[in-house]
Amino acid sequence: MLQDFLTVAVNVLTLFLLMGVGVVCAKTKLLSDGAVKALANLVLYIATPCVIVKSCIRAFDPAMLWGFLTVVAVAAFTHAVLILLAKVVFRDSDENRRRVFRSATVFSNAGYMAIPLQQAILGDVGVFYCAAYVIVFNVFLWTYGLAEMSGERHLSAKKILLNPGVIGVVVGLLLFVLPIPVPALIADGIGHLAALNTPVPMLIVGYYLAQTNLVAALKDGRGWLCMALRLVAAPLVALGVLLLCGVRGDLLTSLMICIATPVATACTMFATRFDRNPRLSVNLVSLSTLLSIVTLPLMVALTNLCDRLL
Repeated sequence: MLQDFLTVAVNVLTLFLLMGVGVVCAKTKLLSDGAVKALANLVLYIATPCVIVKSCIRAFDPAMLWGFLTVVAVAAFTHAVLILLAKVVFRDSDENRRRVFRSATVFSNAGYMAIPLQQAILGDVGVFYCAAYVIVFNVFLWTYGLAEMSGERHLSAKKILLNPGVIGVVVGLLLFVLPIPVPALIADGIGHLAALNTPVPMLIVGYYLAQTNLVAALKDGRGWLCMALRLVAAPLVALGVLLLCGVRGDLLTSLMICIATPVATACTMFATRFDRNPRLSVNLVSLSTLLSIVTLPLMVALTNLCDRLL
């Protein structure tokens, strides 16, 4: 239990070191607003799809298919419930704040943060299951998330289907199910681009963090409510439901790591892209990530304890 706690805490602190580099870049003028928006587009349109495709370049294993499908079902149900909850809870008159709070409640940092944690705690099995969660995450991100942050009430089928996130999902699933052999040269290139998926978003968050009034952020009651839902309420409810449904072992732990991670950095990417109060999104990402040094290890420890006892 202690080892899990320390492993998670160290990975969270690593993300804060990367954010610190972003703060330095902002203070020394190495990054500008224009450059940050370009980096956000780089992550959304190139790095994130490559992460999905990379996770699916593996030999097809029928024994893991059931677990994969279970993760897909749980992830879809979790996102749907959180979308409804966020809509009921957050009705702020300020449109930008409302949209940021709702997105921050729904989307966890499953892509940037959960994958390295899965590797450290569960190994390749955890990464594989996490890939299934990230696939669902990206489907919701590029449909509901895009609609929420862009403000478009009715997205065309073209915008929903022909965006980098959904295209990455389709390509990745085809590579896994058929399976289609991928030349080492191409796989290496995809891997290098996917590697941008953690450091670049953290630099962006650090850039805005350097311009954020953290004292004011700590006084934002709605922000604390959002983080309570994201870090505590959602994981605890999910744990209870999963246990009642008989989910156990590595599959249970993997799902809980994905659900219990802090506010998704993608919220800042979209807030930056559509000018939806990016500094508020940075507050939520930064503070929730800081709090997750405690909450995430505790959720993993509680999950393992319940799994052993039941």
